[in-house]
This record gives sequence, structure tokens and C-alpha cells, in this order.
Amino acid sequence: MNKTDIADTDKQINTDELFGHPKGLYVCFATELWERFSFYGMKYLLLLYLTKYHLFSDGEGLAVLGAYAGLVYTLPVIGGMLADRYLGMKKSVIFGGILLSIGHLLMAVEGHQAVQYVAGTILTADLTLNTGVVLSAGTQLTQTIKVQDLAALNVFYLALSFIVVGVGFLKPNISTIVGQLYSKDDPRRDSGFTIFYMGINLGAFAATIICVYLGETFGWGYGFGAAGIGMLFGLVTFTKGLKYLRGLAEPPHPELLAEKVWGLISREYLIYLTAILSLSVFWLMIQHEPVVFAAQQVLLIVAGGGLITFALLKGSRAEFQQMLVLMVLIASTIVFWALFEQAAGSMTLYADRVVDRTIAGIEISAGQFGSLNAGFIIVLALPFAALWVWLEKFQLNPNIAVKFGLGIMLAGIGFAVLVLGAKFPNEAGKISLWWLVLAYLIHTTGELCISPVGLSAVTKLAIHRVVGLSMGVWFLATALSETLAMRLGKMAAIDTQGGEVASVSEAVVIYSQLFEFLMWIGLGSGVVVLLISPLLKRGMHGVR
Repeated sequence: MNKTDIADTDKQINTDELFGHPKGLYVCFATELWERFSFYGMKYLLLLYLTKYHLFSDGEGLAVLGAYAGLVYTLPVIGGMLADRYLGMKKSVIFGGILLSIGHLLMAVEGHQAVQYVAGTILTADLTLNTGVVLSAGTQLTQTIKVQDLAALNVFYLALSFIVVGVGFLKPNISTIVGQLYSKDDPRRDSGFTIFYMGINLGAFAATIICVYLGETFGWGYGFGAAGIGMLFGLVTFTKGLKYLRGLAEPPHPELLAEKVWGLISREYLIYLTAILSLSVFWLMIQHEPVVFAAQQVLLIVAGGGLITFALLKGSRAEFQQMLVLMVLIASTIVFWALFEQAAGSMTLYADRVVDRTIAGIEISAGQFGSLNAGFIIVLALPFAALWVWLEKFQLNPNIAVKFGLGIMLAGIGFAVLVLGAKFPNEAGKISLWWLVLAYLIHTTGELCISPVGLSAVTKLAIHRVVGLSMGVWFLATALSETLAMRLGKMAAIDTQGGEVASVSEAVVIYSQLFEFLMWIGLGSGVVVLLISPLLKRGMHGVR
């Protein structure tokens, strides 16, 4: 290569970078920021929308949220496999982004608000029930009846199906692209991922402020619509920035993708068609949470058991023990996330119903408290990372198992704060919002003990040949915990009138009973992990 060619190459590398990082990083940063904006903007509105607009019972609303959230964290396992083997990351992200945009925009279809007629009401006009039965004017109701817009609800379930499948294609592949922009020994790699994950939390923070405010203040459709517009921004950003991805996101085997299946349709379009047809399956599953919950458990047991068997038969003694440790750690995360994910469930209903949300004369929307987690991560992530480095200098840095135990205990302590705060209601019987803020802060510190080191632990402890499947088991455990979280939340299900509680003081007691139960689960499980941490440390064989 002559001097001119070297100079041209250096010039190309320099123009392909911005602030010391590949421009492709900022494309992925912006895409993920908007995708998370749409996801969290919808997530923290969902339960409030169901219980206050369509008048779902707490149990019904939590079941839908649990099924949806569980599927959202399950599908990326399949989407990542399809991208690795066939589609490549570019096509997967674009297809997923299109499905997500459609799903979020369909969420803006509200239909008419549900109406509840309490027992004893005398009808002044004919009333058509959801079953098609018509009650004549003058009829006195013997039981409470709800009339819901079933057509709008069917659109709602379809919208969630689009989002579930869309996340499955998009979510796992954006992170993969970021990793491929750097060589394994590139010293900028960690800081690049830090910038990328900051985009995730900025999107989550902005969404739970903006979308929730629009939805609760001006109408649910405005909040959901804003989330959909955010996803469109993300999709446009990605397609416009493809030239900066250095061709890393292309299909691994284009000829395989173009190959005709059964001589009728290319493999690529068969994948798209199958995904579209699967919407009907997920439309049903979202309405049947027990099916989702059972499927998650079966998949997790089969996959986890398969990994342990593989390690026993194909791995060394050390590799087998490391795999056993990994499975214990993954099981412990189910406990943590089942507690932590109360944020979008019972904690959001708690904020809506019994928390005094007024500060300096301004009322904060219930769902906006969800922004606290992302906000605290933005503030605390770098100090926590620096803390571990500082402790390492003095050989005091806790090992992975100890960090997991501490994280689970912090989840329990967060609920202890809510139990304590419930003992100090104001004149109206409501609880100060600062107790909820403190609980979110403590929960976030717990997350920072588990989440950043968890994925790293998978890559370090899993046998290299099955690290992808091991990562899939990690996400399956997260999916199960999402559904389990909503099941736990049902312990504080409250009968409401038009989405409002009849007695704030009684509601405080019910929520406090749930939070005390979750407190003991967190503290007890965390202590167990700490007690067995020496054994787990030995089984890691030097992995930290």
C-alpha cells in the first residue's frame, strides 16, 4: 500500500468517527433511545389505562401487563437467533421497527370509555351488554355491570401483539451491532457501551415524563400516540444512518436468505410472513396469561436443564461447576426482578391511589414516578462503576454472588421503606411521595448491583460453545420474573368504582401488606444468596 492509499484510509477512518467513537454508535444510540422512549412511554400508561378507562379489575389489568411484559422479554431470544442465522441485524431492526411503529400507533385507538353500572341502578334507557343481551329501560340491576368497547379492546390486543413481535426482532440486534463496531481489544469498547446504555435510560426517562403526562392529562391516545411517533423517529434514524454501520449488519448468508422454500417463497419473506401470522397467536396469549406463565416455566426448565446436561457431558469439571453457579445466579435474578418490576404494576397503582403526588403546587402523574429509575441510573451508574474499581484496589470488591445477594436485599429494603412510610399518612390519609422516591432510589441501587454484572457473568461462566443459549436462558428468566411480578401484585388487587378506591386508608393497609410480604422475600432471599456465596465463589474457579 503506497502513502496515498494509507492517507486515504486514515482520512476515511477519521471521517467515520465522531467524538472518538464510530458514528454508527450514535446511530444505534438514537435508535435505541427512541425505541425505549416508545416502550417505556407505553409501559407505565398501560395498567392505568386498563383500570381507569376500560375499567379492568386490578387482577385483569395485571394479568394483561404480565402476559405482555413476559412475552416482550421472551421473543428477543428467537429474534436474535433469526438475525444471527438468516436475516442479519439490519433487516431485523428495520422489520422490528416497522412492527413496533404500527403497534404503538394502534395503541392510540381508544374507543369509547367503559361504563360501570352498580347493583341497584334502575336503567333509564335500553342497555346492550357485551354479551349481546339487551336490558330494557326500567330494569333494576341486581349486580354490578361493566360495558366495554370490545372492538377497541381487540385492536388494543393486536397492538400489543405487534409490539411483542417487533421488540423480538429489534431489541437483541441493536446491542449486537454496537459490539461489532469495535474490535474485542478496542479500549473504547466499554465506554461505547456506556454511551449506548445512557441512550436507553435517557429514552426511558423522557418517555415516562412526556408520554405519561400526555396520556393522563390530555387523553390516553395522546400518550400512546407520542410513543408511536417516538418509534417512527427511531426507525427513520436507523435507516438514514445505515451507511455508518460499516456493513456489519448485513445478512450472514445472503444466498441462503434468497433461497426459495418449497419452490414458492424466499426464506426472507417466509420469515416475515410467519412473523405476521404469529400475531394471531400472541393476540390470544396476551389474553390468557396462565398460558404464557406455563410456557415460560417449561422453556426455562428445558433450556436450563439442557445447559447443565451439556456441561456435565461435554465440559470439564470446572466448566460444569461454573454452569451450576450460573444457573443459581440466574434463578436468584428471578426473585430480584419479580420485586423490582412492581414499578409498572402495584407501585404505579399505589402512586395513583394513595400517594400525595403534589409538590410545590404541581401534581405529578402516577406513571411519571417510573422515570425515577432511569433518572437514578443516569446519575449513579458511573459512580457505582468507579466504586467497584476503587474497592478492587483494596481487594474489597465483592464477588458476583455477593453483589447479587446485596442487590436482592436492597429490593427488599425498598419495600421496607414503603411499609414504614405507610405509618405516617397526612390528614387526607395519603402517603408522602418522598417515601416512594426513596424506594425507587434503593431499588435502583439494587439494580446496579445485579444488572451490569449479570450479563457479564453469563459470558464468563458459560461454556463458550453455548454462551448464546446461556444468554437466552438469562432473558427467559427475566421474562418469567415479569409475569411473576404481576402475579404477586394481584395480592393487593382492590375492588374499585370507576377505577377509584372507595377508602384510601383501607387501600394503604392492603398495599402495605403486599409490600411487607415482598420485603421479607427480598431480605430472606438476599441473605440466602450471601450465605451460599462462599460456595458459589469456589464454583466460579477464579471468575470475578
